[in-house]
Amino acid sequence: MTTTWPTDATGLLPDDGYAGTLAGRAWLPDAQGRAGHSGPVVVAIRADGVVDVSASFATMHVLTEQADPAAALAAASGTVIGTLDELAANTPPETRDETRPWLLSPIDLHVVKATGVTFPVSMIERVIEERARGDQDAAAVIRSEILETIGGTLDALRPGSEEASALKALLLERGWWSQYLEVGIGPDAEVFTKAPVLSTVGPLVDVGVHPASQWNNPEPEVVLVVSSDGRIVGASLGNDVNLRDIEGRSALLLGKAKDNNASASVGPFVRLFDASYDLDALRASVVRLSIDGEDGYRLDGHSELARISRDPADLVEQVVGAHHQYPDGFVLYLGTMFAPVDDRDVAGRGFTHHDGDLVRIAEPSLGALVNRVRSSTEAAPWTFGIDALYRSLSTRGLLR
Repeated sequence: MTTTWPTDATGLLPDDGYAGTLAGRAWLPDAQGRAGHSGPVVVAIRADGVVDVSASFATMHVLTEQADPAAALAAASGTVIGTLDELAANTPPETRDETRPWLLSPIDLHVVKATGVTFPVSMIERVIEERARGDQDAAAVIRSEILETIGGTLDALRPGSEEASALKALLLERGWWSQYLEVGIGPDAEVFTKAPVLSTVGPLVDVGVHPASQWNNPEPEVVLVVSSDGRIVGASLGNDVNLRDIEGRSALLLGKAKDNNASASVGPFVRLFDASYDLDALRASVVRLSIDGEDGYRLDGHSELARISRDPADLVEQVVGAHHQYPDGFVLYLGTMFAPVDDRDVAGRGFTHHDGDLVRIAEPSLGALVNRVRSSTEAAPWTFGIDALYRSLSTRGLLR
């Protein structure tokens, strides 16, 4: 079985098509009559085509800093660089014509932050990883023991509440307390820097799994887009690729587990908040996941954001404020409840990726983010950084 990419607009767009205010980024090559002027551009995704609006917004950061980003994008004009069908078809790396435009991750200068252990199910799985020290064979036994200790479910428990404090005391008494339970039901969320600025990948390209990992999975998540003053201005989808064995060995290996080449995908677009989509609509998100393996394997799952233990606005307040500023804004992965335990290869060892898995993360209002799994040493290397971006913007006369 070979990878079959969704190479038309319907495979990426939200259910309401072009009704929302959709922003993205694309690579514009020299072949567009701009010899020596290739580089990334901010684009508006519209029914009449993908519009280069870089004359108004040199970077996505500039757009999301506007007082009303959706209105600003709607008012912006520019050159149509192709249809969404054409750009999508030209994005997969193995068939790409580098003389024509293709899609990129929709974010650029935003700091890439992530929250962890924000859903009870994923919290339990993190505790299991810690207890098993990355050993898949021990996970099933430990899972059963933990669920018996806590009484089965934590869905109704609010972090930092009196009930959470009482549960903490009980678990301490029984010797079951964990650093993951601390951030899962304690007052402080786990927030970490997922990836460097400009290192995220977009739709229809490879995501990377570190070759040292033998136990890993996708993490389908809603990604908030936040301005420098802490306003949530839009949202996207993300895959916070998770290496369960490496993080399970030690929480101090979080950097090795989370920050690798192509290990953070965002996209396909940013849907900016407007009359058709706002924070309340985001809170009702249901993120669906499908994995199709080249071996014929199929897995489906979903994640209801309503089951998150901390409200998205509360998580943003834990990131930005008097204690920490982000002058270029940031994006925030909200965490996932998806923690696959179904066996794929060996009974009792749960799920892990195979090379070539096609991962589709979809949400009705945000579209679909589709990536293929490769080793991080085989995925396209990250070569275009901040210096390269500003040299490109300067050459194209987009800096003011």
